[in-house]
Amino acid sequence: MSVRSSATTDVTGEATRAVVQEFLAARIAGDTGRLVGIFAERVDWMLAENPGVPWIRPRSTGAECAAQFVELTRYTVPEDARASVDVLLVDGADAVLTGRVSGTVRATGKSFEGPYALRLTVEGGRIVRHHLYEDGLAIAEACAA
Repeated sequence: MSVRSSATTDVTGEATRAVVQEFLAARIAGDTGRLVGIFAERVDWMLAENPGVPWIRPRSTGAECAAQFVELTRYTVPEDARASVDVLLVDGADAVLTGRVSGTVRATGKSFEGPYALRLTVEGGRIVRHHLYEDGLAIAEACAA
């Protein structure tokens, strides 16, 4: 376990919080160009594999990560998409968001809903880690014909 001074943690935490807020604003706006700039060139992207869900796949570049949001709107009904942030915790370079997400799959008309947790790590003002934990089963069931 490393020990950081509170002054360093506060400055890093403030910078992390600012990047996370920018990420959320770009995500809400659907601004893929801005998202590409928020993600680092190489990203540690993790989402549980879910072969029945077309927008869930491995990614590793900032452009691929930003494209996930475009793919999500292609396969779901944007007007039905909802996401809440109940908690945003920041500790130095790391941030964890928890909340609920819901949507409707365009091809099937079926809905999904459930909790999520998102861990982001910011280095050099850009997101280098994006680990999302969500109810993959509910999403897969909504994608199934």
